[in-house]
Amino acid sequence: MTAAPERHDTGSRRVPAPVARVAAHETAEVTFVVNGTETTVEVPPRAHLGDVLRERLGLTGTHLGCEHGVCGMCTVLLDGEAARACLLFAVQCEGAEIVTVEGLGSPDDQHPLQQAFSAHHALQCGFCTPGMLMSSYDLLANEPETAEEDLPEAMSGVLCRCTGYRGILAAVSDVAGTYPDGVPEPRGCAPRMLVGRSAASRPGDAPEDTAAAAPQLSEVRLPSGPPSAVVDVTSQLTSPVDRVWAVLTDFDLLARCLPGAQLVESYDEDRHRGRATVALGPVKLSFEGLAQVVERDPDTHRLRFHGQGKDTGGSATSADVVLAATPTADGGTELTAHADVHLSGRVAQFGRALAGDVSRRLFEQFAAGVDEAAETGSVSEVSLARRLRLAAGAARDAAVGALRRTAHRVRDRIRHGNA
Repeated sequence: MTAAPERHDTGSRRVPAPVARVAAHETAEVTFVVNGTETTVEVPPRAHLGDVLRERLGLTGTHLGCEHGVCGMCTVLLDGEAARACLLFAVQCEGAEIVTVEGLGSPDDQHPLQQAFSAHHALQCGFCTPGMLMSSYDLLANEPETAEEDLPEAMSGVLCRCTGYRGILAAVSDVAGTYPDGVPEPRGCAPRMLVGRSAASRPGDAPEDTAAAAPQLSEVRLPSGPPSAVVDVTSQLTSPVDRVWAVLTDFDLLARCLPGAQLVESYDEDRHRGRATVALGPVKLSFEGLAQVVERDPDTHRLRFHGQGKDTGGSATSADVVLAATPTADGGTELTAHADVHLSGRVAQFGRALAGDVSRRLFEQFAAGVDEAAETGSVSEVSLARRLRLAAGAARDAAVGALRRTAHRVRDRIRHGNA
């Protein structure tokens, strides 16, 4: 999917012609121009344009509301016409020109619509503002003769009706009167650096050696804000601390201790690429990502690393993990694990309680794997399969427990309401 497809006309709107079939578990490269900058991203076929703009390109001005194409908050310009970013798959936009609210103007050079919105106080919380701006631009660019009394109907595609609504209509009317022949072009579209991966580093472009590949991987950057779940697990191991520490510093062996995890490649002693599979009931997630050691202290037997991974279905996870091994009086080891876990996408919909419970169970099984590896030098496939089943059972039990607690709360409210 590297060549721009032929675009054919279906009435008033051109749509991309089919290029290739992409299986649901695969990814595809898409190249389009966003705010004047050509960029290439590798995306799952089901990823919609709104998520790609926000999560892959860092253009968070495009807001997502209903994600059903109703509210209009995600409005962008696609080849010069207003479109709902939540209704477009990114793979449909090969070769397209896209303008988001960031391309409408900049803080130093605002578009007349932005200036008018400010002058007329045409906002309240600001959530609808990007959609209102892009929708009003589309209206004034294509129908500049729209009368003031027709603006409420012409602007009805964006649903917000907060206290700034009358100011929005006044701002649009102001710009329409100032530019009767059509609103000026967007002022923020120019070649610039986007967050998305460029076409220069496509899969299949093998580097000359591993050392050359490592610099292409940026540092693992954890999200700002509170984590989705905080995990603290303390386990008592029978193996001595030196053997446990040897496992913690052997990333190949360490990865095998975590159910569903596998080391794919090591770039150096601190950066490792891996794969992990997690099953939550009927939902199976397969993450690929990077782990980076940020602290290694052999004197205190403390290891800290950051990890991040993405699933082809759009889920993403990252974590700040601290492992510490302390010798015990009986010659064993106390292994503590602390993790701040961040979730986004489909996996985040399971909720903080379930995410925390599943993460705790996985770390408990991880500790059992470390103890076995420290004693025998490996992790048996039978033990690994047993721990995977236990982890899956933990997820099921946590989900059932959450449903029961919700049902009890509903019954209590009904009783109190009827009392």
